[in-house]
Amino acid sequence: MLRKLLATTNECHVTVLRIALGIMILPHGLQKTFGLFGGSGFSATMASFTGRGHIPEVFAFLAIMAEFLGGIGLILGLFTRVAAFGVACNMAVAIFKVHLGNGFFMNWSGKQRGEGIEFHVIVIAICIALMIKGGGSISADRALTARGSSD
Repeated sequence: MLRKLLATTNECHVTVLRIALGIMILPHGLQKTFGLFGGSGFSATMASFTGRGHIPEVFAFLAIMAEFLGGIGLILGLFTRVAAFGVACNMAVAIFKVHLGNGFFMNWSGKQRGEGIEFHVIVIAICIALMIKGGGSISADRALTARGSSD
């Protein structure tokens, strides 16, 4: 089972998608976890997510971890499918709980009430590709499965 989860293609473009997504997601996780890059940190993010009955505490925690640990996992290519699944779930919840009412487009002009869903849709599409293909040619997943096959 673990071998199937870690199995990956040897395609370099999958590696590029994975690393780009990880580099983009990790700072969001660092904002929510440690308050870096102008973020509010773990306690304030938990309070924001769980306040007003938005998200149950366990799911708020998982959302924060999906961005933080998922970002690290994507950059390293470690448990790529799990990391991509977590990020995709996080984006789907963000669409339906927060952004859907703001339309499709991001708030480039500052005239919308908030951000639309276009960013989230593209992230989900990349996550789906990674869940199908795995971590790519340069990934910890590939190194772990290659080492296991030589035994």
